[in-house]
Amino acid sequence: MKRVLILDLDNTIYPVNSIAHHLFGKLFRLIDEQLEPGDSDMVNKAKDELTRRPYQHVADEFGFSAELKAKGMEMLSNIEFTDAMHAFPEYADIRSIDIDKYLVTTGFTKLQLSKVKMLGIEADFKGIYIVDPELSGQTKKDVFAMIMADNGYTAEDVLVIGDDPKSEIKAAIDLGIDTFLFDPGDKHTEATVTHRGKDYKEVLRIVGK
Repeated sequence: MKRVLILDLDNTIYPVNSIAHHLFGKLFRLIDEQLEPGDSDMVNKAKDELTRRPYQHVADEFGFSAELKAKGMEMLSNIEFTDAMHAFPEYADIRSIDIDKYLVTTGFTKLQLSKVKMLGIEADFKGIYIVDPELSGQTKKDVFAMIMADNGYTAEDVLVIGDDPKSEIKAAIDLGIDTFLFDPGDKHTEATVTHRGKDYKEVLRIVGK
């Protein structure tokens, strides 16, 4: 039995690839202009990673110049997404669970909040937290611990749901919280998690609903 769910946003509630071209089009063109044409494989991999991970992390990993990193950060920090968005059909199962739910997502505050608005999911959550590297030094682990302390939850009360073993899943494991890895494409079959699934049916059983 669980008392609370903590969810990631990108690729957990909705598929990033459904908005990637519109959202990242200008950024991808900037990357094409700045990086060496001969590094096409690296460029394509970096673009793919940008649909799944924070820009800052990808820029550092792929060795973006300070100028390119700064231009990309400025571009993304001022973006709001205003086109129609749709959650994964599987999210309906999470929405139906009547327990406390929190959204914890990493990214630029204005952009992440605009996604929440366009998805129409704000009312699904008791609290929404944006871990914005530009505004604070907080991590998802810090926010998870704060949610538990502020609301009197124990680690055993909580299930963290996400798609990234190196982000929210690792943060939860570090705090002794059970995890559910949403992995419809079997991208992370070797990841150490408490539960995993291609949909959210198992979550209903885990929380006893």
